[in-house]
Amino acid sequence: MAWIAEPGSPDAPTPQQLLEVISLQADIAKLGLDLGGVMALIVQRALPLVGADGAVVELAEDDDMVYRAASGVAGTQLGLRLKLNGSLSGLCVRTGNPLVSQDTEEDPRVDKAACRLLGIRSLAVLPLKFRDLSVGVLKVVAHQPGHFGPRDLALLAMLAEVLGAEIFYAAKYAADDLYYRATHDELTGLANRALFLDKLRSTLLVSSRDDSPTGVLMIDMDGLKTINDLYGHGTGDAAICEFAKRLAHAVRASDTVARLGGDEFAVLMHPVTDLDAVALGTDRLMTQVNRPFHCPGQEKDLELVASVGSAMAPEDGQEPDELLEKADQAMYRMKRRHKLGLRTRGHKKTGA
Repeated sequence: MAWIAEPGSPDAPTPQQLLEVISLQADIAKLGLDLGGVMALIVQRALPLVGADGAVVELAEDDDMVYRAASGVAGTQLGLRLKLNGSLSGLCVRTGNPLVSQDTEEDPRVDKAACRLLGIRSLAVLPLKFRDLSVGVLKVVAHQPGHFGPRDLALLAMLAEVLGAEIFYAAKYAADDLYYRATHDELTGLANRALFLDKLRSTLLVSSRDDSPTGVLMIDMDGLKTINDLYGHGTGDAAICEFAKRLAHAVRASDTVARLGGDEFAVLMHPVTDLDAVALGTDRLMTQVNRPFHCPGQEKDLELVASVGSAMAPEDGQEPDELLEKADQAMYRMKRRHKLGLRTRGHKKTGA
């Protein structure tokens, strides 16, 4: 730890940077025990604080280091798994010591393939400690070699300490285990975006190996903004929870339902036999979801409507981003049809 600047030294954090850390701590306190939210907030705020190109929280799970929050150039890599024994992050967890790579091309400790994938030339990792056990790392990355100096590392050490404390309290007071809070949506209990992408990546590997198709559904909950505007966010949250429950009841035990954020959901279908099976699953889902919902305290039933788009591997691609993009495009085509239908009905009423 000798490379972390002592207070008062030229490399110590500036007063403005310390104020930014204090502001971040205040925002974290507002999130309570929402560990996933805290991790997402820290990786976002770490970027401008140390001028990084990307930031990641990796948690140690079995023999892997798993991306559970990510921003910047690493933002598309949620759910990515690196071998604990073949990465600088894994070494950081095993030793419990902060580590820096000033040039990933010259450093035998790093996962070079992962660094090259994102164009990373320097990185720093700091352990996240639950009691005396390192359970993960806070990692920042940059495109330039030698980017992170003592001042940056001092600031990152503060963030790692804050996140380590959050991990401690989440584990101490949560009824479920630590990783449940990091991988599930707090409102609905469904898998969150990070867990969904993790499962999608691993399922596609199995799908490719076994030649077994995989289906992906992207689902949008139509009309959530209108419900929030007319009845308030409490009613909106109740509608989201009912929508999520209906989705969960509409799929098979082998499928994974996730809330990706806001009014956006997804389903991973595996195994499936062909495109017809995916279409059948979509029809079953829409039949289950598209029914009025009676919310306690409201006189009128609320209309719950899903716009759904699908894609299937390997026909529509074998990479997560490819499949999600194709399913998303199909979902928006359905959403536009729904909006056109609503406008048409309104026009007829006006002209009557």
